[in-house]
Amino acid sequence: MKISTLLYLSTGLALAAAPLVAQPAAAQAKKIKIGFVTTLSGPNAAYGKDMRNSVELALQHMGGKMGGIPVEVIYEDDEQKPEVGKQKTDKLLQRDRVDFIAGYIWSNVLLASYKPVVDSKTFLISANAGPSQLAGEQCNPYFFAASWNNDQNPMGVGELLNQKKVQNLYIVAPNYAAGQDMANGVKSTFKGKVVGQDMTTWPSQLDFSAEISKIRAAKPDAVYVFYPSRWGVQFLTQYSQAGLKKDIPLYSVFTIDAVTLKLQKDLALDTYFGLFWAPDLPYAANTKFVNDYKKAHGDTPTFYGAQSYDAINLIASAVAATKGDLKNKDAVRKALEAAKFDSVRGPMKFNTNHFPVHAIYQQEAYKVSDSEYDIRTISTIVKDLEDPHASKCKM
Repeated sequence: MKISTLLYLSTGLALAAAPLVAQPAAAQAKKIKIGFVTTLSGPNAAYGKDMRNSVELALQHMGGKMGGIPVEVIYEDDEQKPEVGKQKTDKLLQRDRVDFIAGYIWSNVLLASYKPVVDSKTFLISANAGPSQLAGEQCNPYFFAASWNNDQNPMGVGELLNQKKVQNLYIVAPNYAAGQDMANGVKSTFKGKVVGQDMTTWPSQLDFSAEISKIRAAKPDAVYVFYPSRWGVQFLTQYSQAGLKKDIPLYSVFTIDAVTLKLQKDLALDTYFGLFWAPDLPYAANTKFVNDYKKAHGDTPTFYGAQSYDAINLIASAVAATKGDLKNKDAVRKALEAAKFDSVRGPMKFNTNHFPVHAIYQQEAYKVSDSEYDIRTISTIVKDLEDPHASKCKM
């Protein structure tokens, strides 16, 4: 699937008149081409559409231009399949010859597409997936995460568990790259005892009754889960139906968001979760993003959208800093590393491995009215959290 949006045609390009004189604008790109890979079909298409909506809003806010240069975004649907994602990525590199590639919800899809992009010396900006491999030994000068490393948000929840004086924990997560990182992340900071851990089949398993029975038998102080999208809806439904929610507190990451909350409703109330971003963070860029998104779409954006909005603004900051000279790869990289743009998460800072260093907040779902639910920030769990893999990165 391809949706290509040429937002503005270039106008008024100055022509150099003097012969034999090098012109500063000669190296400037005539158009910035960005390939954006996400999931636009199937049961998780809502997240891809939220990302696309946020990209379009970012472009609208910058007048359709980066550093005065028109922008074209080419959207590709990975169908949540690593092999399809790689095919679409190859197409963007070889046929469309894009200047940047961004997007990627799923860690396994990103990992399948990663090497061809960085080998081609095309800058790759993840708008969600943050597998640990890419934060450590497989880090690369051409890769940046506008989101987080998979371990970071769970590390924050581990600290929250410590603050809540939880002694015994049961972990449940899907058995793929991100699920493994999400389990390892919470274990790296949690000071109590992990009394059980189940890694479920991904993505086919939607029945968690066996795992819930094991939780009941283990009688932990708390349960920690990572289940995005419909898996999160199903887990919360079964956990509540089993009667465990009132007895064993539930902690999570990426399980409750603006999309799933519409289905989870009361099931999401009185649970604990941590994240680097929330719609109510009091930063000017975030307020503008959330308010304008709501005006355009009548809905609250998800963190997937927030990260996509940041990814486009990160790219724009590098284009502006280099005056559109994208052939100067060192200058583009340094501009990306500087991250001189207004992020929706507040001040943006990259670690040496090109993953952000940022705060993790405790959040909660709450009831706005009889039929409306939203997410708000409760407290800052930890400030300036670095991922644990940067020391393995040799950049």
